[in-house]
Amino acid sequence: MGKFVKVAEKKNLSSGQGTLVDVEGRKIALFNIDNEFYAIDDECTHASGPLSEGSVEGTVVTCPWHGATFDVTTGEVLGAPAFDGVKKYNVQVEGNDIKIEI
Repeated sequence: MGKFVKVAEKKNLSSGQGTLVDVEGRKIALFNIDNEFYAIDDECTHASGPLSEGSVEGTVVTCPWHGATFDVTTGEVLGAPAFDGVKKYNVQVEGNDIKIEI
C-alpha cells in the first residue's frame, strides 16, 4: 500500500474541471466530477497529450490534441486514437484537502 500525499484543496477545483498536479515527479490529472475527485496519469497514451487540459463531459475526458477519450474514474480508454488506458490513482478527501495515493 502506498502513501497519500496532499495535492490540492477542494475549494480550488470546481466541478467539471481538471487540473495538473505534480506528485513526487509524476504528472497526474486530477478531476472534480460532481464533487467526487478522481486522478489518472496526465499523458494520453496516443501522443502524450495533457489530459488535465482536456474537456470533461460526465466522467469522460477528451484529450485536447487528437480527441482520444478516457474514463476518469477508471483510466480506461473509451475512444481512439488511443488504444491503451492510463493509470488510475486512489483519491482521499480529508476536510478541504485532496490526497492521492502513490
